[in-house]
Amino acid sequence: MALDPTLTSALSSDMPALVDTYRWFHANPELSMQEVNTAARITEILGGYGIETFPCGGTGVVGVLRNGDGPVLAYRADTDGLPIEEATGLPYASTASGTLPDGTPVKVMHGCGHDSHIASALEVAKLMSEHTSLWSGTVVFLFQPGEETSAGAAAMLADGLWEKAPKPVAVYGQHIWAGVAGGIEVSVGTAMAMADSLRVTVRGKQAHGSQPEASIDPIVLGAAMITRLQTVVSREISAREMAVVTIATFHGGLKENIIPESAEFTVNVRTFDQGVRETVLAAIERIIKGEAIAAGAPEPGIEFMYEFPRCYNDPELAEGLVGAFREELGADNIVVRDAVTGSEDFGRFGDEIGVPYVYWFFGAYSADTLASEEPVYGNHSPYFGPDAIEASLDAAVRTGLTALLSHLGK
Repeated sequence: MALDPTLTSALSSDMPALVDTYRWFHANPELSMQEVNTAARITEILGGYGIETFPCGGTGVVGVLRNGDGPVLAYRADTDGLPIEEATGLPYASTASGTLPDGTPVKVMHGCGHDSHIASALEVAKLMSEHTSLWSGTVVFLFQPGEETSAGAAAMLADGLWEKAPKPVAVYGQHIWAGVAGGIEVSVGTAMAMADSLRVTVRGKQAHGSQPEASIDPIVLGAAMITRLQTVVSREISAREMAVVTIATFHGGLKENIIPESAEFTVNVRTFDQGVRETVLAAIERIIKGEAIAAGAPEPGIEFMYEFPRCYNDPELAEGLVGAFREELGADNIVVRDAVTGSEDFGRFGDEIGVPYVYWFFGAYSADTLASEEPVYGNHSPYFGPDAIEASLDAAVRTGLTALLSHLGK
């Protein structure tokens, strides 16, 4: 379906203010579950549109826009930043700082683009509130904290989200990434992977660096574990299946001549299939414990830090949206793609109450930038800075409106 011209005209008029809103959120990121000022600004803006709001899940914000009889739809935007020091050089670059839960001070950046999610969702809310003659029903806007740690959706649900807000018949959301601005990518069926993050404590025996025979070296043992973990995917998972095992942190010791008592590393796993997930996790545990036994070391600690569920786009809804998006943005700008190995907790909102949902992606960069020989930086990079933000936000708002009005439009 194509949007009513009054909506696209209003969006065009709003674009300078929308870009300013985006830049404010970009310059003022906050860490997961610490989005106090972000939540306050969102609440203030929604209140200015006459939308009722309530806090949920700590720093989450829910806005409920009621407009007569009709279906209830939910639309979600995540709000947290990342512990990254921004290096984009943009005039509105973040200089914000924060503190991780373990007390570590860090710089903070919207390195995953949640600033664009907030801004575009607020504009969708604005246009829906200003053009009530075009639709009928209720929209529940979910501004979710803590997506990066998989804590936010669970916190909102535990806080009674679907007891406090009307239950929707479907949930929608979207995410920016390093594609062409104005372009949309949608998966039908599995859209994003499950993810598991584990912390491994390798326990050994401390000794002087000159007397390694008196030690059980947890650094050497940890290295053996990590090396062996690289065989899980290549030797235990069929080439017809997908799995990723990544070790991205390894810490041990304080001084070069002291073999430490312990070391620590973290593991991140991505899978699409529950059976594959169980196989990978079992292999990880077996290898870690087996290497410790082989080294004569104490039993290692294995702690699950968090997990993300699979994000599964309802096929019927997704196929319907693909057609509607093509009508609104043009067939050449809509791509049906395979699932991505990134992960999201967005699906929890629909899974909790057994309703379908669809999650899609919108691009960040101009076609010229993507065609150039210069590097293009994606999400979670300190250099991630969309250079075609107007076109990017335009597509995000129009697809958000299209998804909602496909149910609610008159």
